[in-house]
Amino acid sequence: MSLHLIERTVAEDDGEGDAVVCIHGLGGSANTFGPLLPALARHRVLRPDLPGSGRSQRAEGALTIQRYVDAVQAFCDRAGIARAHVVAHSMGTIVAQHLAVQNPKLVRSLALFGPLIAPPDPARSAMRARAAKAREGVASMQEIVQQLSQAAMSSETRARNPLAVAFVRESLLRQEPEAYARSCEALAGAEPAAVDRIACPVLLVTGDEDGVAPPQNVRAMAEKIAGARALVLARCGHWTPVEKPEDCQRALREFLASVRN
Repeated sequence: MSLHLIERTVAEDDGEGDAVVCIHGLGGSANTFGPLLPALARHRVLRPDLPGSGRSQRAEGALTIQRYVDAVQAFCDRAGIARAHVVAHSMGTIVAQHLAVQNPKLVRSLALFGPLIAPPDPARSAMRARAAKAREGVASMQEIVQQLSQAAMSSETRARNPLAVAFVRESLLRQEPEAYARSCEALAGAEPAAVDRIACPVLLVTGDEDGVAPPQNVRAMAEKIAGARALVLARCGHWTPVEKPEDCQRALREFLASVRN
């Protein structure tokens, strides 16, 4: 495994074969995709920590979706990756859509977990309020994590999968409050990509208890992207790769095998 370092941001680069680039969501990091790695065993996998998240928390300045797109592109350039499958989660799916529109030669396919085109207005307001709360410090971050631990995972996950719950809590608790607040603001300001221009194969995966990317929204999203396929996992919340790793591995493995170009 090697590390790429660009302006206080970090990406892991490991494996050999066709390239896969993973883009995490709000409160996530490169580790979000650890549960999917068995499905990517024969691939070269590039996993950035987006500016403001994980080991890239010290990245300075305002955060935006476009800045995330530029960061992913910069890591691909540094790694010499000119063509890749893109796997993304949550906010990262918005980044992935913009990347596919702006650089279609780079994006070979999109596998989007907990996907959304852009937050609805109530969610934007909630994100800005969460940013303000995060800036109050560690105690407020603890409250945010407690709330998200209840709201973002399925009832089955909370009751029967303590490791998944611990993973999500740890991922969120490791975020530096100011950097997390700026990440919330980036999501609050997200604009939709021109998804009707996406021409590569697309897989959309959500959970039947995902309140961020509810099944009806994901199915409507699939209708806007030519040839996109939507998959809904039973008894699953928003952290799909963590809550249902075997199901997600199977879906990702089959999808990548079907991509011929």
